[in-house]
Amino acid sequence: MAQARRPREPEPRHPGTADPDAPTRPVPHLAPVSSRTATVRLFGTNDFFRLWLAQVVSAMGDWIGFLAILAIAERIGGAGAIGVVMTARILPGFFLAPVAGVLLDRWDRKRVMVGCDVGRGLVLLGLPFVDTIPQLVIVSFLLEVLTVMWSPAKEAETPNMVPVGHLAMANSLSMVAAYGTIPIAAALFAGLAKVADILSRSQSLAFLDESSLAVYFDVATFMLSAVLISTMRFGNRSRSAPPPSRRRISFSGSFTEFKEGWHFIAADRMVAAVMVGLGTGLIGGGMLVPLGPLFTAQVLGGGTAGFGLVVFSLGMGVAAGVMAVSVLNTKLNKPRTFTGAVVLAGVSLLAGASMSTLIPALVLVALLGVGAGCAYVLGYTILQEGVSDELRGRTFTALYTLVRLCLLIAFAVGPFLAGALGRLSGRFLGEGVSWAGLTISTPGVRLTLWLAAVIIIVAGVASGRVLREDRPGGEPRP
Repeated sequence: MAQARRPREPEPRHPGTADPDAPTRPVPHLAPVSSRTATVRLFGTNDFFRLWLAQVVSAMGDWIGFLAILAIAERIGGAGAIGVVMTARILPGFFLAPVAGVLLDRWDRKRVMVGCDVGRGLVLLGLPFVDTIPQLVIVSFLLEVLTVMWSPAKEAETPNMVPVGHLAMANSLSMVAAYGTIPIAAALFAGLAKVADILSRSQSLAFLDESSLAVYFDVATFMLSAVLISTMRFGNRSRSAPPPSRRRISFSGSFTEFKEGWHFIAADRMVAAVMVGLGTGLIGGGMLVPLGPLFTAQVLGGGTAGFGLVVFSLGMGVAAGVMAVSVLNTKLNKPRTFTGAVVLAGVSLLAGASMSTLIPALVLVALLGVGAGCAYVLGYTILQEGVSDELRGRTFTALYTLVRLCLLIAFAVGPFLAGALGRLSGRFLGEGVSWAGLTISTPGVRLTLWLAAVIIIVAGVASGRVLREDRPGGEPRP
């Protein structure tokens, strides 16, 4: 019997509720527990394992390319050039937002991901020959355009590859692939730079500089990722695919469907609350990037080594949060735990920014990481469970757009705000504020981190209020 097509603007759905009119999403086949391999038990399906391997390789390429671009920017134009390049890495999400999600919901995601990997490899081939800032900005922009298409496609396809109950574990593994590769990529970049330096002493290889060998290795990682993805089976979306007449792309039509995606997000209070919690919280958390080294040096007296310990503590906390969600997945009330994790991150940052010595600050930064790790995994899991396949591409593209907007605000506003608040503090507060016999200094960087913490807490509380109103007791509606 033919299955009815979903309405153009579907009713909001939530995790745990079924839509009888929705096309049945592909259910991954699982062998009996006794016959499953260790890989299937951990990753859910062999297809997701291959997707995870592709993500590891692709993320490795992303980070190596990012480091290479920063090194080239510093060599060409110094610190100012790095800021310009960072902006070029963030902006594509805004320009692509009206069409990217719509394209992902219309096109074959497998072909999109393979094409993006091949495209990134080809763009990187020209990076060693870049010698001006405008050229570097163009390369960075093109790489990010392709990444903006690749990442939401992966997030949208993941629920088609693993059982619903395995989504939290899948998101935890994806986070490990995305961020656990940073130290490996950094070590590879440093090692390849040293090898390139040695090889360049040969007359026949004099064209090599410190970043060129890393770039060529990066090209290979993207090509390998494309090969891995090309061997995978993606979900069958034929029953929900639009007819050929709807596959014709126009900007006005794409923008209309993009607005439909946002209307769905606004109508679904669960999805809206999660996106507000993740996105707004990033404004606060993102300020740690430009302000962390300054706070460590000015307030904690830790210098460069101290900032390294802060980053290490944050990473360990994130890892602990991800592991906790993975282990306790079936026992957690996801909406309540998500909002609690966001609030924990904000409170930890507020307390950590109040410290004046390194050790207690490291403990509180680790707690910040725990909250951030839990919120990331649970937020993505709630969205993947609560959004139907035909709207998932637009939803995750909207999320990536929101994330980039919040990070851009944090990167741009954080340092400026620290300077402005520092001047105001010096004029009105002098040496600091006294409370209960204690005097706390109020440099601009501390005041800014306090404000960032308040933003995170408010985002968590607001999300929690919406979720409680929408689902009294935190349980799915009948």
